[in-house]
Amino acid sequence: MKWRTGRRSNNVEDRRGMRTGGMAVKGGGLGMVVMVLIALYFGVDPSVILQTGLQQAPQEQGPAGAPAVTADDPLAEFVSVVLGDTEDTWQALFQAAGEQYQPPRLVLFSGAVQSACGHAQAAMGPFYCPADRKVYIDLSFYQDLRDRHNAPGDFAQAYVIAHEVGHHVQNLLGIADQVHRRRAQVDEATGNRLQVRMELQADCLSGVWAHHAERTRGILEPGDIEEALNAATAIGDDRLQRQAQGYVVPESFTHGSSAQRVRWFTQGFESGDFAACDTFKAAQL
Repeated sequence: MKWRTGRRSNNVEDRRGMRTGGMAVKGGGLGMVVMVLIALYFGVDPSVILQTGLQQAPQEQGPAGAPAVTADDPLAEFVSVVLGDTEDTWQALFQAAGEQYQPPRLVLFSGAVQSACGHAQAAMGPFYCPADRKVYIDLSFYQDLRDRHNAPGDFAQAYVIAHEVGHHVQNLLGIADQVHRRRAQVDEATGNRLQVRMELQADCLSGVWAHHAERTRGILEPGDIEEALNAATAIGDDRLQRQAQGYVVPESFTHGSSAQRVRWFTQGFESGDFAACDTFKAAQL
């Protein structure tokens, strides 16, 4: 991925090294750990799990002003550039639709973090919290993506960020609120199916970003799209469940299968059109 000359975002908070309060679990045990790893690994709004499983923890203790990402921290700098590119892309797309894009902030943390959605551990993976409009990521996730899930590459890493920013777009458009309200009215299996459609739409929106970033700024190098598709495959619910417990339970999917995630990212990338990402009306995912 051609990123080194890209614009760095000003919306990065570096909380790495800050102390955070402890976490108390109300029940759960191993079952909750597996559920969190599968449902939130690379997911959205941890409050869905956290509100029922975790007690509120105190805020991080640290300086009020987060330090800026510097050039001697290449992975953090990469994240800043990718975030900046998503800002440029979505600002242009919102403006074309007569709307104003409000970018999210991205929080770098290490080990654990307190968000407006609750206390989260690094093992839960990157997530977007709609309550504070922030994306949270522990950069050690990228090593896990490479080593544990065999999904290396800088564009695989960019896909992670673009997916979470896709959730921010859903939040701005009111889609997230509609889904959360609907999930509160239905049984768990139906709620999971709604969540899958929202996650797959975020995958599609990450493809829309890649389409426009390549068309306007030429960011792609040979093999980049394959890296993203490999990452999408690696974090499909079926793959994660098989790794975690040795078998697959489709009724408990919250993010979609590997094939579904690949399909919807590809659809977004090939079309570059938000309208092509309406997973909620799709007869087949």
